[in-house]
Amino acid sequence: MGRLFGTDGIRGKANEYPMTAEIALQVGRATALMFKRKGHVSRIVVGKDTRISGDMIESALAAGICSMGVNVLRVGILPTPGIAFLAGSMRADAGIVVSASHNPFYDNGIKIFSGGGFKLPDEVETKIEDLVLSGDSGALRPSSGEIGKISFVDDARGRYIVFLKGTFPKTLSLEGMRIVLDCSNGATYRVAPETFSELGASVKTLSCEPDGGNINDHCGSQHTELLAAEVIREGAQAGFAFDGDGDRCIAVDEKGNPVTGDRMMAICARGMKEEGVLWNNRVVSTVMSNLGFHKAMRAMGIDLEIADVGDRYVLEKMRETGAILGGEDSGHLIFLNHQTTGDGIVTALQVAAAMGREHVPLSRLAGIMTVYPQKLVNVPVREKRDLASLPAVTAAIEEAERRLGDRGRVLVRYSGTQNLCRVMVEGPTEEETSRHCGHIARVIQRALS
Repeated sequence: MGRLFGTDGIRGKANEYPMTAEIALQVGRATALMFKRKGHVSRIVVGKDTRISGDMIESALAAGICSMGVNVLRVGILPTPGIAFLAGSMRADAGIVVSASHNPFYDNGIKIFSGGGFKLPDEVETKIEDLVLSGDSGALRPSSGEIGKISFVDDARGRYIVFLKGTFPKTLSLEGMRIVLDCSNGATYRVAPETFSELGASVKTLSCEPDGGNINDHCGSQHTELLAAEVIREGAQAGFAFDGDGDRCIAVDEKGNPVTGDRMMAICARGMKEEGVLWNNRVVSTVMSNLGFHKAMRAMGIDLEIADVGDRYVLEKMRETGAILGGEDSGHLIFLNHQTTGDGIVTALQVAAAMGREHVPLSRLAGIMTVYPQKLVNVPVREKRDLASLPAVTAAIEEAERRLGDRGRVLVRYSGTQNLCRVMVEGPTEEETSRHCGHIARVIQRALS
């Protein structure tokens, strides 16, 4: 068996290793064993997104958890950050989400949160993985009288909506604002429209009819074309698109232009600084953040910390440096004054609040930073060899860096969850950026495909 955990939990094609019912049962057992406490009725919150394979994986997890004498709180379809919130608010010992985030419906995954709502550190995931792969947890099963029970949390969605509304400033209202929401046929399809409507917005929805197979299918945060067209057609002030599990958000302004994570974070950072709530005057981003974001932070006098790609690493850097705001250009933003993990709906609400507070269109707010032309190419690879050991690849990267100088940058890295090598180039013009990115990608393809 191969290793289980990647950069964001366990992920793979449903009904194939490692996303099988058998492995899910073992993960449930191992997680229960890891968080079970003596003299305490241990409980784990379990939820899922809208994939057809969600029932299978969720049921296997629940069976594994119960077999170790731990109770299960099933919350049904709910965004990933909703599980994180409920794990903490219900004083559970852990939370588990069955989701593959922005991946197609045929993939699925397992993400685990601590009882405090934070993603697990690497060392804890390794312990769970070792228990699964060794099969040792099965030998520790309790007696038949100590098997755990499953309870359904009927008001889980309502609890989460109350929390979400609480993140929106009480001095503001969304009344009179027309908003379009693309819920990606995923976990936000009920929560997001209800939240915005209850705050007073006039809401038009897209991709809110999940059927198990249409999650992320040319919709949501990775495909904002339909959202942009609908915003213009409706004369809306903004649109927000979420990914399948609801931890990401991409905005669209009133002109139909996308407003990605870096710009949303810059908008929120300025507002938080002006209100005196940007802790330690610090923001955390990743190596993938746009060069324009770096310049915007310098112009605002905000300290910028850089983390590895992945929200868990952003969060680690935030807690290490005392930052309250951090995120990625993909739309995965963390507001530690509100939430313990990336939350697409919280992000959308903070951007909408900035619009209401400053009484200006989103397009004008987005002008806070200039986006440098960026080209990203995902190159499929057979294996993830050390790039430094490939002379042709290193030569291509060094040549692009030499030609760009301080007018741009190059970043080449492997995906943590897929057999892909990501090539990202930023430069002064679209033509030059695309040329350098394409050349590096072709060299990598010849070396590794």
